Amino acid sequence: MSGPLSDIRVIETGTLLAGPFCGQLLGDHGAEVIKIEDPGRGDPMRQWGRERPYGKSLWWPVVARNKKSVTCNLRREEGQELVRRLVARADVLVENFRPGTLERWGLGFEELRALNPGLVMVRVTGYGQNGPYAPRAGFGSIGEAMGGIRHITGEPDRPPSRTGVSLGDALAGTMAAYGAVMALHARTRTGTGQIVDSALYEAVLAYMESLLPEWEVGGYRRERTGPVLPNVAPSNVYPTADGAAVLIAANQDTVFRRLAEVMDRTDLADDPKYATHTARGAHQGELDDLISAWTASHDAHTLLGALHTAGVPAGKTFTAADMLTDPHFAAREAIVRLPHPDFGEIPMQNVVPKLSATPGAVRWAGPGLGAHNDEIYGDLLGLTRAEREKLTADGVI
Repeated sequence: MSGPLSDIRVIETGTLLAGPFCGQLLGDHGAEVIKIEDPGRGDPMRQWGRERPYGKSLWWPVVARNKKSVTCNLRREEGQELVRRLVARADVLVENFRPGTLERWGLGFEELRALNPGLVMVRVTGYGQNGPYAPRAGFGSIGEAMGGIRHITGEPDRPPSRTGVSLGDALAGTMAAYGAVMALHARTRTGTGQIVDSALYEAVLAYMESLLPEWEVGGYRRERTGPVLPNVAPSNVYPTADGAAVLIAANQDTVFRRLAEVMDRTDLADDPKYATHTARGAHQGELDDLISAWTASHDAHTLLGALHTAGVPAGKTFTAADMLTDPHFAAREAIVRLPHPDFGEIPMQNVVPKLSATPGAVRWAGPGLGAHNDEIYGDLLGLTRAEREKLTADGVI
C-alpha cells in the first residue's frame, strides 16, 4: 500500500456512480476501500458500459479499481451486524442511498458513531440530507439539470445536452472525497468524526462560476453557445484541411497579435475592430470566419506546429485513439495498463493529482464479486470458515 491515505480504511456501501467514484478517488491515493455489494447481483456498474465483443463491463474495472469486494445483504439483520463490525474498524463510511435508508437498517450515524466515535460518514445523494426535496430519487442527470449545467450545454438552437460523461455523479463524488479528507484532517484535532453531506445538484452548482450574480445583479442569463465563449474572441473550434477540429484560444491582446503574425495578417491586430478584447468580442462572428478560412487551408499537424511555435494556445480535440498514442500522455504516464482476467490487459486513466512524495497508484482493476470475502470476513473480522459458509448458505454474504 502506498499513497497519503494508506493508513485509512473506507467502507463503501454505495452503488452506481457518485458514491463509488468517491471511493475510487480515495482508493487511488492509498486508502483500503472495502466495497460492500449485494450477494448474487453486485453493483449495477458491473453490467453498465458493455462493449462488444466482450459482453462484460469495461467501466467496472475503472470505477472499482483498488477496491476489495465483499458481499453482504444489508436488508438482513446478520448483514447489518457485519457492517457494524466493519465500521468499528474503519475510518470512513461512504453511502449514497436515499436519506433515511441506513437509519431504517439501524445503521444511522448516531448508531455507528457509538461504535466508532472517529467515524466519518460520507453521504452522497441527489438533494442532500435535508430540505423538501431530500426524499426524492436523484440521479446525476437530474443534479446536472437542477445545478444549472444542462441549461447552458449544447448548441443554442437545440435542447439542452449532456456533456458526454456522467458529470454530475463525478462532481458529487469528487466533492464527497474532498469532504472526507477534510473531515479526517479535522479529526486529528477533535478526535471525533462527522457527516459529509454531498448533494449532486450542489456539486454541480459549485462549478457554475458567476451564473447567479450575472442574473440577479447584471440581468444577464447564460444560454447555450456551443463551442463559443461569448464576447471572448478568438476562442473557438476551427476546421482544418484534413478534417480535424482545432481549438484556438487567442483572446488576450498579446496572444492575438501572435496569432495575426502566424496568419500573416498583422493588419488584424491593428484594426480597430480586432485590436482590443472588447472589440474582438463585438465582432466575434466575422473574426471567427476569417480564422476559419485560414485554418481550413492547412492540415492539423502543420497548423498546430506553427501555433505552438508562436506561443498561441491551441490543441486538437483528442479521441481515445489520440490519447493512447500521444507522446505527452506517455511521458506523463497519464494512462496506465493493468492485467485483467477477461481482457488480458486494460488501459485506464492514471491517478490525479500527482504527489511528489506520497504518490497514489492504480494497484489492480475492479475485482470479481465477493473476491475478498475470506480476507475481510476471515482475516479482519475473525469469522471461521464454518461461520462464513453458513452466512453464504443463508444468503447473507
